[in-house]
Amino acid sequence: MALRREEIARKLLHLFALVMPVCIYYFPKWNIPWYVASIALAVVFVGSVIVETLRFRVPFIQKMFFTFFGSMLREEETHKVTGSTWVIGAALICSIIFRNYSHISFMVLTLFILGDAIAAVVGLSIGRIKILGKKSLEGSLACFLLCMILFFAAFPFVPGLLDVWNGRVPFILAFVTSLTITVFELIPLRVTRKYTINDNIAVPVIAGCVLLWLSKAITF
Repeated sequence: MALRREEIARKLLHLFALVMPVCIYYFPKWNIPWYVASIALAVVFVGSVIVETLRFRVPFIQKMFFTFFGSMLREEETHKVTGSTWVIGAALICSIIFRNYSHISFMVLTLFILGDAIAAVVGLSIGRIKILGKKSLEGSLACFLLCMILFFAAFPFVPGLLDVWNGRVPFILAFVTSLTITVFELIPLRVTRKYTINDNIAVPVIAGCVLLWLSKAITF
């Protein structure tokens, strides 16, 4: 399947979501209470939900929404909540449940946002081996490899991010967290036959729980 310009634009727009983990991580370091980021995310999330609701019910809003964002929507998002809204929800949840571990929120959100983007770009451009629905083996491998690269080639250069591990994340922790993000981004999180949890909100939270648990369980 060829990579469309609309998909590239979609992923570039998603990169702006990196401002969320940055705020969650740096606000406490700037002596700004952790809940300020949570409140800001809650406001943005509620606003996004309102816009989503109105676009389904008000023709004028729907027309305006499709004028600006229609080309970047996937087919299923024309009648369902967009992935961007779910990602904001994930950031909000992470900012609360990992409020004492802002480095966890920063890492899992960054890993997911960039991993999901590279999986889509690689999968749509050179993906040949389909494994689940529209997902490709090439895209999933790209997601996993990028996550590992971020752990060892990017995160060490973020001041203070890896202090809890003395500046370097243990390999097993990076491996399991990267694998968690890759696997749960790939498989549908089905609750019932008709209801599936959106991966954009579930994967960062699940990965954060795994990363936190491993951090506490492994003796370095």
